[in-house]
Amino acid sequence: MAKKQNTASGEKIILHPRNAHRNRYDFATLIKTLPVLRSFAAQNEFNDLSIDFTNPDAVKVLNQALLKQYYGINHWDIPQGFLCPPIPGRADYIHYIADVLTEGNNGIIPIGSNVKVLDIGTGANCVYPLIGHKTYDWSFVGSEADYIALASAKKIVEDNSLTNVIDIRKQTTFANIFDGVIKPGEKFDMTMCNPPFHSSSKEVKEKSTRKWKNLGQDKGAELNFGGRNNELWYEGGEPRFLNKMITESKQFAGSSKWFSSLISKKTTLDGCYKSLDYYKAADVKTISMSQGQKVSRILVWRF
Repeated sequence: MAKKQNTASGEKIILHPRNAHRNRYDFATLIKTLPVLRSFAAQNEFNDLSIDFTNPDAVKVLNQALLKQYYGINHWDIPQGFLCPPIPGRADYIHYIADVLTEGNNGIIPIGSNVKVLDIGTGANCVYPLIGHKTYDWSFVGSEADYIALASAKKIVEDNSLTNVIDIRKQTTFANIFDGVIKPGEKFDMTMCNPPFHSSSKEVKEKSTRKWKNLGQDKGAELNFGGRNNELWYEGGEPRFLNKMITESKQFAGSSKWFSSLISKKTTLDGCYKSLDYYKAADVKTISMSQGQKVSRILVWRF
């Protein structure tokens, strides 16, 4: 049976110790970095400078400022309607898999372009490769099945002169995960993924409507962080997607030292553990992480 190690006692309520975003946003500094952010900033009820986080345009400009201030990314944009990810949570995933990679490396985080990571479904935003490379100098392959997202990710990489360390590849079918992306004989240190966790577009709309209602606002199914169908939902939801990923990971067991994925719903874990036992995973870790009130987990395994 696979060893299931939970690396946290209870659910975390703070970001990773190395995460540069553990403190409140310093909007004064961010505005100096990206002056256009000033037009979206205002004093809130606590007399602090902030933005309207329900405004997708404001969230995107905040991301541009954060990526420029902390990661030296001078050119970042996404097409309208695509997922605009919260940077602190994305950085957390990178830092936790860095901790995992210390195993077999004398407890030291491996740094440098010889460390190779595969980001499944990198999206139009390409955020994981950007943060991972700028933080630890790793090289990345990002896969993407959506043509518009693929073009956007490639443009971000090219505009920031990172084509030598970040390779964006077309996944030819939404049905596959590793198959068609990993080349024969290619080796990775880690694979990562932020999977779609809803089971249908209806579920996405219902959850969004409920969120706005809880916030006392009437915005229907509007998404402040955006997101296209393939970014937000997968037939069968997160459990089916993870089962597919685990099945394929067994087929590519020799291609990566570790495999990993975000898990949004705690109820998904039991099915994953059963699949990993079935495929005789040698080591399984569950890392809890959170940003504010949002709690998620990283499932990590190897064969």
